[in-house]
Amino acid sequence: MQVGSRRAVLNPVSGDGNHADAVERSLSARGFAVSRTEGPGDALELGRAAGEARVSEVAVAGGDGTVNEVVRGLARADHLDGVTLSVVPAGTANLLAGTIGVTDRRQAIEVADTGDVRTIDVGFADGEPFLVSCIAGLPAEASLATSGDLKARFGTLAFLVTGAQEAIEFDGLDLTVEAVGEDGPFTWTGSATCLLVGNARKFVARGGQADMEDGLLDVAIVERMPTGNLVAEAIGHRLLAADTDGVTYVRATELSVDGHGEPVRFSRDGEVADHERLDVRVRERTLDLRVGPGYDPDPQ
Repeated sequence: MQVGSRRAVLNPVSGDGNHADAVERSLSARGFAVSRTEGPGDALELGRAAGEARVSEVAVAGGDGTVNEVVRGLARADHLDGVTLSVVPAGTANLLAGTIGVTDRRQAIEVADTGDVRTIDVGFADGEPFLVSCIAGLPAEASLATSGDLKARFGTLAFLVTGAQEAIEFDGLDLTVEAVGEDGPFTWTGSATCLLVGNARKFVARGGQADMEDGLLDVAIVERMPTGNLVAEAIGHRLLAADTDGVTYVRATELSVDGHGEPVRFSRDGEVADHERLDVRVRERTLDLRVGPGYDPDPQ
Protein backbone atom coordinates (compact mmCIF):
# COMPACT_ATOMS: atom_id res chain seq x y z
CA MET A 1 0.00 0.00 0.00
CA GLN A 2 1.39 3.37 -0.96
CA VAL A 3 2.12 5.93 1.70
CA GLY A 4 0.01 9.08 1.39
CA SER A 5 -2.09 11.55 3.29
CA ARG A 6 -5.27 9.57 2.58
CA ARG A 7 -5.76 5.87 3.24
CA ALA A 8 -8.82 3.65 3.20
CA VAL A 9 -9.50 0.30 4.85
CA LEU A 10 -12.01 -1.78 2.91
CA ASN A 11 -13.71 -4.92 4.25
CA PRO A 12 -14.82 -6.71 1.06
CA VAL A 13 -17.02 -9.29 2.81
CA SER A 14 -19.01 -7.09 5.19
CA GLY A 15 -22.72 -6.68 4.61
CA ASP A 16 -23.87 -8.14 1.30
CA GLY A 17 -20.29 -8.28 -0.01
CA ASN A 18 -21.23 -6.60 -3.29
CA HIS A 19 -19.70 -3.22 -2.61
CA ALA A 20 -15.94 -3.76 -2.77
CA ASP A 21 -15.01 -2.97 -6.36
CA ALA A 22 -17.25 0.09 -6.70
CA VAL A 23 -16.19 1.53 -3.35
CA GLU A 24 -12.51 0.98 -4.10
CA ARG A 25 -12.82 2.75 -7.47
CA SER A 26 -14.65 5.70 -5.93
CA LEU A 27 -12.26 6.15 -3.02
CA SER A 28 -9.20 5.73 -5.23
CA ALA A 29 -10.53 8.44 -7.54
CA ARG A 30 -10.59 10.78 -4.55
CA GLY A 31 -7.01 10.15 -3.57
CA PHE A 32 -7.39 7.34 -1.02
CA ALA A 33 -4.88 4.51 -1.11
CA VAL A 34 -7.18 1.51 -0.54
CA SER A 35 -6.23 -1.69 1.28
CA ARG A 36 -8.58 -4.66 1.61
CA THR A 37 -8.84 -6.77 4.72
CA GLU A 38 -8.49 -10.53 4.37
CA GLY A 39 -9.51 -11.68 7.84
CA PRO A 40 -10.10 -10.75 11.50
CA GLY A 41 -7.52 -8.34 12.89
CA ASP A 42 -6.44 -6.99 9.50
CA ALA A 43 -8.37 -3.74 9.95
CA LEU A 44 -6.71 -3.18 13.32
CA GLU A 45 -3.24 -3.63 11.81
CA LEU A 46 -4.08 -1.39 8.84
CA GLY A 47 -5.35 1.26 11.25
CA ARG A 48 -2.19 0.96 13.31
CA ALA A 49 -0.03 1.26 10.17
CA ALA A 50 -1.91 4.37 9.09
CA GLY A 51 -1.42 5.85 12.53
CA GLU A 52 2.27 5.06 12.62
CA ALA A 53 2.63 6.70 9.20
CA ARG A 54 0.83 9.74 10.61
CA VAL A 55 -1.60 9.95 7.68
CA SER A 56 -4.08 12.81 7.81
CA GLU A 57 -7.24 10.97 6.73
CA VAL A 58 -8.55 7.41 7.03
CA ALA A 59 -11.78 6.15 5.47
CA VAL A 60 -13.32 2.86 6.63
CA ALA A 61 -15.60 0.91 4.30
CA GLY A 62 -17.30 -1.83 6.31
CA GLY A 63 -19.56 -2.34 9.29
CA ASP A 64 -19.28 -1.13 12.86
CA GLY A 65 -16.86 -3.94 13.71
CA THR A 66 -14.44 -2.88 10.98
CA VAL A 67 -14.65 0.74 12.15
CA ASN A 68 -13.91 -0.40 15.70
CA GLU A 69 -10.81 -2.33 14.60
CA VAL A 70 -9.43 0.66 12.69
CA VAL A 71 -10.06 3.01 15.60
CA ARG A 72 -8.31 0.60 17.96
CA GLY A 73 -5.35 0.49 15.60
CA LEU A 74 -5.19 4.27 15.40
CA ALA A 75 -5.34 4.46 19.20
CA ARG A 76 -2.50 1.98 19.59
CA ALA A 77 -0.41 4.20 17.32
CA ASP A 78 -1.41 7.22 19.47
CA HIS A 79 -2.89 8.93 16.44
CA LEU A 80 -6.59 9.34 17.28
CA ASP A 81 -6.18 13.08 17.76
CA GLY A 82 -4.15 13.49 14.57
CA VAL A 83 -6.42 11.95 11.95
CA THR A 84 -9.75 12.67 10.28
CA LEU A 85 -11.93 9.56 10.08
CA SER A 86 -14.76 8.89 7.64
CA VAL A 87 -17.17 5.97 7.39
CA VAL A 88 -18.57 4.27 4.28
CA PRO A 89 -21.42 2.03 5.52
CA ALA A 90 -21.03 -1.49 4.13
CA GLY A 91 -22.12 -3.64 7.06
CA THR A 92 -25.57 -4.72 8.21
CA ALA A 93 -26.69 -2.38 10.99
CA ASN A 94 -24.16 0.48 10.35
CA LEU A 95 -25.03 2.15 13.64
CA LEU A 96 -22.28 4.77 13.58
CA ALA A 97 -22.91 5.84 9.99
CA GLY A 98 -26.63 6.22 10.59
CA THR A 99 -26.00 8.21 13.76
CA ILE A 100 -23.76 10.74 12.02
CA GLY A 101 -26.07 11.31 9.05
CA VAL A 102 -24.36 9.06 6.51
CA THR A 103 -27.19 7.19 4.86
CA ASP A 104 -25.78 5.34 1.85
CA ARG A 105 -22.48 4.46 0.19
CA ARG A 106 -22.67 7.02 -2.62
CA GLN A 107 -23.29 9.84 -0.18
CA ALA A 108 -20.61 8.44 2.12
CA ILE A 109 -17.96 8.71 -0.59
CA GLU A 110 -18.73 12.41 -1.01
CA VAL A 111 -18.69 12.93 2.75
CA ALA A 112 -15.32 11.14 2.98
CA ASP A 113 -13.98 13.54 0.35
CA THR A 114 -15.43 16.90 1.33
CA GLY A 115 -17.86 16.42 4.24
CA ASP A 116 -18.01 18.61 7.30
CA VAL A 117 -15.68 17.69 10.14
CA ARG A 118 -16.72 17.55 13.79
CA THR A 119 -14.48 16.71 16.73
CA ILE A 120 -16.19 14.02 18.79
CA ASP A 121 -15.74 12.26 22.11
CA VAL A 122 -14.26 8.76 22.28
CA GLY A 123 -15.16 6.23 24.96
CA PHE A 124 -12.52 3.92 26.42
CA ALA A 125 -13.19 0.61 28.18
CA ASP A 126 -10.05 -0.61 29.95
CA GLY A 127 -8.07 1.47 27.49
CA GLU A 128 -9.78 0.16 24.33
CA PRO A 129 -11.72 2.80 22.37
CA PHE A 130 -15.34 2.70 21.30
CA LEU A 131 -17.39 5.22 19.34
CA VAL A 132 -20.95 3.88 19.58
CA SER A 133 -21.51 1.91 22.79
CA CYS A 134 -20.25 -0.52 25.40
CA ILE A 135 -22.97 -2.87 26.66
CA ALA A 136 -23.23 -5.76 29.10
CA GLY A 137 -25.93 -8.25 29.91
CA LEU A 138 -28.67 -9.54 27.68
CA PRO A 139 -27.85 -7.37 24.63
CA ALA A 140 -24.19 -8.43 24.77
CA GLU A 141 -25.19 -12.09 25.03
CA ALA A 142 -27.72 -11.72 22.26
CA SER A 143 -25.21 -10.01 19.96
CA LEU A 144 -23.35 -13.30 19.69
CA ALA A 145 -26.50 -15.04 18.45
CA THR A 146 -27.95 -12.25 16.30
CA SER A 147 -27.74 -13.30 12.67
CA GLY A 148 -26.81 -11.05 9.79
CA ASP A 149 -30.35 -11.46 8.44
CA LEU A 150 -31.85 -10.18 11.68
CA LYS A 151 -29.48 -7.21 11.75
CA ALA A 152 -30.36 -6.38 8.15
CA ARG A 153 -34.11 -6.56 8.86
CA PHE A 154 -34.27 -4.93 12.27
CA GLY A 155 -31.07 -2.89 12.58
CA THR A 156 -30.69 -1.48 16.10
CA LEU A 157 -33.62 -3.61 17.33
CA ALA A 158 -32.05 -6.90 16.26
CA PHE A 159 -30.72 -7.61 19.75
CA LEU A 160 -34.24 -7.19 21.14
CA VAL A 161 -35.60 -9.78 18.71
CA THR A 162 -32.84 -12.21 19.60
CA GLY A 163 -33.10 -11.17 23.23
CA ALA A 164 -36.66 -12.39 23.40
CA GLN A 165 -35.39 -15.80 22.30
CA GLU A 166 -32.40 -15.82 24.64
CA ALA A 167 -34.01 -14.34 27.76
CA ILE A 168 -35.21 -17.64 29.18
CA GLU A 169 -31.61 -18.83 29.64
CA PHE A 170 -30.20 -15.49 30.86
CA ASP A 171 -29.54 -15.31 34.61
CA GLY A 172 -28.94 -11.59 34.98
CA LEU A 173 -25.90 -9.76 36.32
CA ASP A 174 -24.88 -9.05 39.91
CA LEU A 175 -23.25 -5.63 39.55
CA THR A 176 -21.97 -2.60 41.34
CA VAL A 177 -21.68 0.48 39.16
CA GLU A 178 -19.81 3.52 40.46
CA ALA A 179 -19.78 6.63 38.30
CA VAL A 180 -18.65 10.21 38.23
CA GLY A 181 -21.91 11.73 37.03
CA GLU A 182 -22.66 15.22 35.80
CA ASP A 183 -24.39 15.84 39.16
CA GLY A 184 -21.72 14.20 41.31
CA PRO A 185 -20.79 10.66 42.48
CA PHE A 186 -23.26 7.88 41.72
CA THR A 187 -23.44 4.25 42.93
CA TRP A 188 -25.84 1.48 41.96
CA THR A 189 -25.78 -2.10 43.26
CA GLY A 190 -28.15 -4.90 42.36
CA SER A 191 -29.20 -7.49 39.82
CA ALA A 192 -29.36 -6.13 36.29
CA THR A 193 -30.69 -7.36 32.98
CA CYS A 194 -28.30 -5.09 31.14
CA LEU A 195 -25.98 -2.13 31.38
CA LEU A 196 -25.75 0.16 28.37
CA VAL A 197 -23.11 2.85 27.99
CA GLY A 198 -23.53 5.06 24.93
CA ASN A 199 -21.17 7.54 23.33
CA ALA A 200 -22.87 7.99 19.95
CA ARG A 201 -26.13 6.31 21.00
CA LYS A 202 -28.51 6.89 23.89
CA PHE A 203 -30.82 4.17 25.16
CA VAL A 204 -33.66 5.90 26.98
CA ALA A 205 -36.62 8.06 25.96
CA ARG A 206 -36.70 7.95 22.17
CA GLY A 207 -33.15 6.66 21.88
CA GLY A 208 -31.24 7.73 18.79
CA GLN A 209 -28.18 9.95 18.68
CA ALA A 210 -26.48 11.04 21.87
CA ASP A 211 -24.52 14.25 22.13
CA MET A 212 -21.10 13.15 20.89
CA GLU A 213 -19.38 16.39 21.85
CA ASP A 214 -20.42 16.98 25.47
CA GLY A 215 -17.78 14.93 27.27
CA LEU A 216 -20.40 12.64 28.83
CA LEU A 217 -21.43 9.01 28.40
CA ASP A 218 -25.13 8.09 28.47
CA VAL A 219 -25.54 5.22 30.95
CA ALA A 220 -28.69 3.13 31.38
CA ILE A 221 -29.02 0.32 33.93
CA VAL A 222 -32.00 -1.98 33.49
CA GLU A 223 -32.84 -3.87 36.66
CA ARG A 224 -33.41 -7.60 36.59
CA MET A 225 -37.04 -8.37 35.79
CA PRO A 226 -39.00 -11.59 35.31
CA THR A 227 -38.36 -13.22 31.96
CA GLY A 228 -41.94 -12.88 30.79
CA ASN A 229 -41.98 -9.16 31.48
CA LEU A 230 -38.63 -8.71 29.73
CA VAL A 231 -39.83 -10.44 26.59
CA ALA A 232 -43.06 -8.44 26.57
CA GLU A 233 -41.18 -5.18 26.98
CA ALA A 234 -38.68 -6.12 24.27
CA ILE A 235 -41.38 -7.00 21.79
CA GLY A 236 -43.13 -3.72 22.51
CA HIS A 237 -39.86 -1.79 22.10
CA ARG A 238 -40.56 -0.13 25.45
CA LEU A 239 -37.74 -1.67 27.45
CA LEU A 240 -35.70 1.51 27.61
CA ALA A 241 -38.40 4.16 27.74
CA ALA A 242 -37.48 6.89 30.19
CA ASP A 243 -40.54 6.28 32.36
CA THR A 244 -40.19 2.48 32.56
CA ASP A 245 -39.91 1.22 36.13
CA GLY A 246 -36.54 -0.29 36.90
CA VAL A 247 -34.46 1.78 34.47
CA THR A 248 -31.78 3.99 36.04
CA TYR A 249 -30.20 6.65 33.87
CA VAL A 250 -27.12 8.80 34.48
CA ARG A 251 -24.72 10.79 32.36
CA ALA A 252 -21.13 10.34 33.45
CA THR A 253 -17.54 11.12 32.58
CA GLU A 254 -16.33 7.77 33.92
CA LEU A 255 -17.61 4.64 35.60
CA SER A 256 -16.42 1.34 36.98
CA VAL A 257 -18.39 -1.89 36.72
CA ASP A 258 -17.71 -4.65 39.26
CA GLY A 259 -19.08 -8.14 38.63
CA HIS A 260 -18.32 -9.26 42.22
CA GLY A 261 -15.79 -11.86 41.12
CA GLU A 262 -17.86 -13.21 38.22
CA PRO A 263 -16.95 -12.54 34.57
CA VAL A 264 -19.33 -10.17 32.80
CA ARG A 265 -19.60 -10.23 29.01
CA PHE A 266 -19.27 -6.80 27.38
CA SER A 267 -19.76 -5.86 23.75
CA ARG A 268 -17.73 -2.80 22.81
CA ASP A 269 -18.93 -1.72 19.35
CA GLY A 270 -19.44 -5.42 18.64
CA GLU A 271 -16.07 -6.55 20.04
CA VAL A 272 -16.98 -9.05 22.79
CA ALA A 273 -14.84 -9.73 25.87
CA ASP A 274 -15.35 -10.92 29.45
CA HIS A 275 -14.27 -8.81 32.43
CA GLU A 276 -14.72 -9.23 36.19
CA ARG A 277 -14.23 -5.47 36.45
CA LEU A 278 -14.29 -2.83 33.74
CA ASP A 279 -13.31 0.83 33.91
CA VAL A 280 -14.96 3.09 31.34
CA ARG A 281 -14.26 6.73 30.67
CA VAL A 282 -14.70 9.32 27.97
CA ARG A 283 -12.02 11.41 26.34
CA GLU A 284 -13.66 14.64 25.30
CA ARG A 285 -13.39 15.89 21.69
CA THR A 286 -10.60 13.58 20.67
CA LEU A 287 -11.36 12.40 17.13
CA ASP A 288 -12.08 14.41 13.98
CA LEU A 289 -14.92 12.73 12.11
CA ARG A 290 -16.52 13.62 8.78
CA VAL A 291 -20.29 13.77 9.16
CA GLY A 292 -23.27 13.85 6.82
CA PRO A 293 -25.80 16.68 6.53
CA GLY A 294 -28.18 14.87 8.89
CA TYR A 295 -25.76 14.99 11.82
CA ASP A 296 -27.09 16.97 14.79
CA PRO A 297 -24.31 18.46 16.96
CA ASP A 298 -26.80 19.20 19.75
CA PRO A 299 -29.46 16.45 19.86
CA GLN A 300 -32.23 16.81 22.42
